[in-house]
Amino acid sequence: MLWEWLVTPQGLSNAPATFNRLVTQLFRPHRAYAQTYFDDIFVNSRAEHGKSDVENHVEHLRAVLECMRTNKLYGNLDKRVFGAEEIPFLGCFIGKRGLRADPAKVKAIVEWPVPKNQKDLRKWLGLANYLHKYSANYAEMARPLSNILKKDAPWCWEVGHDEAFQAVK
Repeated sequence: MLWEWLVTPQGLSNAPATFNRLVTQLFRPHRAYAQTYFDDIFVNSRAEHGKSDVENHVEHLRAVLECMRTNKLYGNLDKRVFGAEEIPFLGCFIGKRGLRADPAKVKAIVEWPVPKNQKDLRKWLGLANYLHKYSANYAEMARPLSNILKKDAPWCWEVGHDEAFQAVK
């Protein structure tokens, strides 16, 4: 008797890379409007060639779903979002105007209380660093905060640290 995997088994160290390569190759003919990120497929469409963005989007979705059917790839209906102007992805939102930070994450950074110790500061900097791409000169602004996290540095919150904390916020 022969056995065949229907899904990728857990525990194989090369499984994510292999799956990502497979998906990238399968959707290469659709790369003008479909991008993949592991098991996520993003289909974006705009008005062109005398058709509206909705008409093009329906055509693009049909082509992507047909590719999935042909190659026996299955989608999770609970994860799907069709026809959205903007979608959440990796802590950000992607839409017509590009990439923007998740407002909930920005709110968490802004409302964070002044750190009382190095552990609190590390937590806050971890969150703030995740969104650093939206801040000009983030590294320069955060430098005083990073300096008091150095090994064997005493915890001494000073005016300069508070100014840096507020600037990064």
